[in-house]
Amino acid sequence: MSDDFKARFESAIQRGQNRREQAANQSRKAEMTEEELKRLHTSFRLALSDRIESKVNDIIDAFPGFRHEAMFGEVGWGSACYRDDLHLESGRRTNQYSRFEMVIRPISDLKVLDLKGKGTIKNRELFNRSLFRQISEVDVVEFEQVIDAWTIEYAEQFAAKIG
Repeated sequence: MSDDFKARFESAIQRGQNRREQAANQSRKAEMTEEELKRLHTSFRLALSDRIESKVNDIIDAFPGFRHEAMFGEVGWGSACYRDDLHLESGRRTNQYSRFEMVIRPISDLKVLDLKGKGTIKNRELFNRSLFRQISEVDVVEFEQVIDAWTIEYAEQFAAKIG
């Protein structure tokens, strides 16, 4: 019986060491996954930021008077354009502010790619939207289509309200 006990005892110690090694391997894999997610987020952000800048420039080209603003940092990475129109009526002066912006927000604990868009025309908010997907499930084409759709919607609404 003593030999049986020693065999089981040594086997238990070996199983415990194996569990410890497996836990360490899982931890390393999780860290690698974390780094991979950050790398993917950065790659998507760079690609989509270029797309956003291009579409914001389309608004600027179509409607003179808009000024470009690069956005980066805590708020996210993207672009915006804005204009402040002076409206005179019956000797009274009013300012009418319009703005269109889209940003990719920084990576968070939720591990999502988050596109944020805002549109304001003549002091009235047109939309304030977000599109987000788990980084591992991102379809860049879907984000590009949404960027295009928001740009087209803003351009159509702005064209209808100016004048």
